[in-house]
Amino acid sequence: MHCQKGEMDVRIKHLEIFSLRCKSFYSRGMKCIILAAGRGTRMGELTNDCPKPMLPIKGKPKLAYTIEKLPSVVTEVILVVGYHKQQIIDYFGDVYSGRRIRYVEQKEFNGTAGALTLTKEMIGDEKFLVLMGDDLYMKKDIERLTQYDLALLAYETQNAQSYGLVDIDEKSHLVGVVERPHDRKEGLVNTAAYALTPEYFDYALVAIGSGEYGLPQTIVTMRDHHEISVITTEHWFPVGTPEDLERAQKEIAKYLL
Repeated sequence: MHCQKGEMDVRIKHLEIFSLRCKSFYSRGMKCIILAAGRGTRMGELTNDCPKPMLPIKGKPKLAYTIEKLPSVVTEVILVVGYHKQQIIDYFGDVYSGRRIRYVEQKEFNGTAGALTLTKEMIGDEKFLVLMGDDLYMKKDIERLTQYDLALLAYETQNAQSYGLVDIDEKSHLVGVVERPHDRKEGLVNTAAYALTPEYFDYALVAIGSGEYGLPQTIVTMRDHHEISVITTEHWFPVGTPEDLERAQKEIAKYLL
C-alpha cells in the first residue's frame, strides 16, 4: 500500500526531527578518538586479511570491547581507520553500543600525531579522549581520564624497556617521554590513553623520524603553558603480538568489570 503525499511529508518530518534529536544528544557528550588505522606487522599472517583492532578475543573484535566499555559520558566515537578499513566500517556502522560512530581515513601512515590531526575539524570546542585501538584498558581508568582536561594514563612495570617511558615531577605532572630504545628496566610507561583539549591542535607536530610525528612528544610541548597530569593504572594490556592475542583470551575477563 502506497502512502499519500501528505502522509509521506509527515513521516519525513518525523525522521528529520528524530535525526536532529540524535545529533543534539551526541553533541552534548564527550568524544573519543580511537586510532585504528595500522596493520600490526608483528601479528604476522594474522593480519593479512584483517586489521589488527578487529582480531577476535573470545569471538568478538578487540575494538568492540573498547567501544562498549567507554564511560557513559562518551556519546561519540571517531575511528581513524586505514588498513582494511571497510571491515571496521561494516562492523560498527553509524551507531554502535548507543554511540554515534564517525570515521576518518589515514591514507598516509605518518604516526599517531598525524592520525589525530585528521580529526581536528570533528572535535569541536570540548575536551576529548584518545585511545589506541590495539590495547585493553580498564573502564574505571578511562572514567578517571574524563575528569581531567589534560592527562596521560601511565603504567608501572618491571619491563619498561619494551615501552615508551614517562617522566614526571613531584606533582605527577608530565615532564617528558623517552621512546624506545632505552636502557631503563623499570618505571612508568605510556599506555597511549589521553585526555586532551582542542588547544592541542595549536602546537606543531613533533617529528620522530621516518616521516612520522609522535603524539606523546607533541603533548609534551604543551607543558610550558599547561599542566598535564599523569595518572597511573594497575592494569593495562597492549595486544601487539600473536602471543599477546593468545594471552588476551584469558586476560579479557578483568577488563570487562
